[in-house]
Amino acid sequence: MGILFTRIWRLFNYQEHNVIVVGLDNAGKTTILYQCSMNEVVHTSPTIGSNVEETVINNTRFLMWAIGGQESLRSSWNTYYTNTEFVIVAVDSTERERISVTREELHKMLAHEDLRKAGLLIFANKQDVKECKTVAEISQFLKLISIKDHQWHVQARCALTGEGLCQGLEWMMSRLKIR
Repeated sequence: MGILFTRIWRLFNYQEHNVIVVGLDNAGKTTILYQCSMNEVVHTSPTIGSNVEETVINNTRFLMWAIGGQESLRSSWNTYYTNTEFVIVAVDSTERERISVTREELHKMLAHEDLRKAGLLIFANKQDVKECKTVAEISQFLKLISIKDHQWHVQARCALTGEGLCQGLEWMMSRLKIR
């Protein structure tokens, strides 16, 4: 009887965790979102506003918001910060010119009071493209070593194959276990 009650309890007792997926335009945010929710690569168009999907991983529910990364939309990112437990930052590893913009947006975002306890997962996207920045280079350019108030992880990723997605999500799950 106890086992039956436990199974029924687990069915209805999902914990929900809020996640925002941010990054500059064309970095792969929406692709990450749909690979998490549908487990497949979908063709996307630029996000105007946001897309939201619910994903369940190991009986843990994630409400994931992919927020448009165009310059005109970045000022509204903070409207999504309330109750956010994880920030996923999609970085286009091929864009050497815009990494400084990503760094500025990242550090500005992490200074916001609503994100003071949020974990940070950085997907170094487009690792399949020749001459892309390595994970170490991205970490250095983003000055991640200076981030002391947030747990963070950088994960190499290829959006076309989905490679790296599971490892990043496993890192998020491991952070939930130690809270």
